[in-house]
This record gives sequence, C-alpha cells and structure tokens, in this order.
Amino acid sequence: MPLYEYVCQRCEQGFELLRPMSRSTQGVACPTCEAPAVRVLSVFAAFATGSNGESTPVAGGGCACASGGACGCAR
Repeated sequence: MPLYEYVCQRCEQGFELLRPMSRSTQGVACPTCEAPAVRVLSVFAAFATGSNGESTPVAGGGCACASGGACGCAR
C-alpha cells in the first residue's frame, strides 16, 4: 500500500497516509483541523553503498526544479 503525503489547505499541516491506490484521488481531511487537504509530491533521496563502503547517490529522479519543472522544494 503506497504512502501518500498531504498538506492541509487551512492550517498548512503536513501529514502522511497509507492508502490503497484505488483511493488515491479521493479527498482527505486534515487530522488537526479537519479541513480539506491536497496531495503533494513526495521528495526523497536514495543512496547505495559501494564496494569500498562509500555512500553514493542513486541516479535518476531528482528535483524537477533542476530541469525547469516545478516541485515542492521551494527553490
């Protein structure tokens, strides 16, 4: 089951919910003030450990701002 991130439109509280994909487009209420919340893009980083024990970022994905897009990182 995917983990989705949401932000409340009233109090701007961020929260996460585990929901089936079949319910991913259904509305969600804020757990703090019960106002409607909107789903936001999740941003994460992945790292791998090389043979010498050094951590390196895994290629792919990344911030859409770097390619002229828009994302939630507010650059």
